[in-house]
Amino acid sequence: MVRILSILVGLFFTVALAWSFVLGAITAATEPAPAMVEHEFHVAPKNVHFSFDGPFGKFDNQQLQRGFQVYKEVCSACHALKHVAFRDLAALGYTEAEVKAIAAGFQVPGTDPNTGEETLRPGMATDYFPSPFANDVAARAANNNAIPPDLSLITKARHHGSAYVYSLLTGYQEQPAELLKEFPDAKTPAGLHYNPYFPNLNLAMAPPLAAGQIEYGDGTKASVDQMSKDVAAFLTWAAEPKLEKRKQTGWPVLGFLLFATILGYMSYRNIWADKKH
Repeated sequence: MVRILSILVGLFFTVALAWSFVLGAITAATEPAPAMVEHEFHVAPKNVHFSFDGPFGKFDNQQLQRGFQVYKEVCSACHALKHVAFRDLAALGYTEAEVKAIAAGFQVPGTDPNTGEETLRPGMATDYFPSPFANDVAARAANNNAIPPDLSLITKARHHGSAYVYSLLTGYQEQPAELLKEFPDAKTPAGLHYNPYFPNLNLAMAPPLAAGQIEYGDGTKASVDQMSKDVAAFLTWAAEPKLEKRKQTGWPVLGFLLFATILGYMSYRNIWADKKH
């Protein structure tokens, strides 16, 4: 009797679960999804071209150096680059002396050899880019309760990474009147900034770039568009420094696979084709 009762109870819950699933599927298929401000006004990244796009694309070291300058003079005040070492900058065309000078311009955590206490010291080429904040509490306190993300892998962590970074930096604007008319309660809260390229439209980071904010060493005009594109390229390199090498390796591999395929087919034709019954 107990066994029969257990079977009936289990069957009841199985049927109830199946019925709920069917009702949910019918509702999802027949009823339109409720309008949400994020769905209505969030837009895809802009269509922007970089030198490293495509199967034959390559990094432009001059652009990467400009992008690093933007990161160093603007972004590094809030964002870390913890997976990149100073010595990695040699790949951008910097000399050993320049790399050491860049590293020395940053303060990194260290230990006082006399007291054993934690302290700060000038960076060395073997060090990694330090975080601008001592901990998450300090980061939140300085950024409207938001923790600025580490930028080492940001272009790999976001869909259309390079274009996303560029679009976000150039996408700050006033909220459209249409948005406020359709969603009166969606006004950007105080302390946040409207940007249609950010998933929920409002972010804590104020517009970080302004025209003429930095002075490029190569004389390039430092417009917001130019700086945004340069730093997006630099962050792409930071996330995937072996991009060019991967592409260069990929073509011989594809050629070998094509050759092996043709060779295998010819072997089949010469050896096994006449063995069919």
